Amino acid sequence: MSAAPARAVVAFLGLGHMGLPMAVNLLRAGHEVRGFDLVPAAILAAEAAGIPVAASGADAVTDADVVITMFPAGKHVIEAYRTELLAAARPGTLFIESSTIAVDEARTAHELATAAGHRNIDAPVSGGVVGAENGTLAFMVGASDEDFAAALPLLEAMGKRIVHCGGPGLGQAAKVCNNMVLAVSQIAVAEAFVLGERLGLEHQALYDVVSQASGQCWSITTNCPVPGPVPTSPANRDYQPGFAGALMAKDLGLALQAIEQTSTDAQMGRLAQQIYAAFAAGDGAGRDFSGIITDIRDDRV
Repeated sequence: MSAAPARAVVAFLGLGHMGLPMAVNLLRAGHEVRGFDLVPAAILAAEAAGIPVAASGADAVTDADVVITMFPAGKHVIEAYRTELLAAARPGTLFIESSTIAVDEARTAHELATAAGHRNIDAPVSGGVVGAENGTLAFMVGASDEDFAAALPLLEAMGKRIVHCGGPGLGQAAKVCNNMVLAVSQIAVAEAFVLGERLGLEHQALYDVVSQASGQCWSITTNCPVPGPVPTSPANRDYQPGFAGALMAKDLGLALQAIEQTSTDAQMGRLAQQIYAAFAAGDGAGRDFSGIITDIRDDRV
């Protein structure tokens, strides 16, 4: 299979906080981008950013070389594939599925696409809104060698690190494992800061130690859960996401599903899922997931 054209026609479906800046970066890279979203505010934002919006998903994918989807959940991906997108796209269209969905859902989407005469890869992302805006996302890709090569120029327009994780579904497998690590580490960092507070440690002192010692991790050096040490972290803007607690709870639900399907003894992953489910059910749904520190500080976990 050939690579995507140097100037590809890209249909980008799902123009939310992540999707819109990703689409804008494709436009800046010289591709022709047409979008679609069900949310009126997202449509207005896309048009303001210079991205024409089609009247429907089917209209967006007609004559596109590549279709990228960034949807809330796997059921939305599969429904859209089945009801309009696959039938409307011309044969051989490359579908890049960048939502975070279950591994078995990614494989179902792949089977549906290939049965309809198209190509499909799963390419979930890590890096949050900042990464989407700056074009520095990490892509975890499940694809054949040929389809990975075809998609690579487009992924490089949106991301800085692109990893071919294996065949269909394995990009989502890598994503679910990564986010389980992220959730556990964010909880551990939050617990450490609360413990430090109660022991009389200043936030900056604890940060200066841990950020340069064996406890160093992204959850402290980038997503530090207390105001001050990392000025760009969500803690400095009242935990505005970022990556919302509701999304972390959703991703950990996918992790729990995978844990149970594989009979994996993942006690920390299970506990993290319980903690974030409670956080999202309370006041954490629309707050950054680093805001879990507030529940820990108030003894709500």
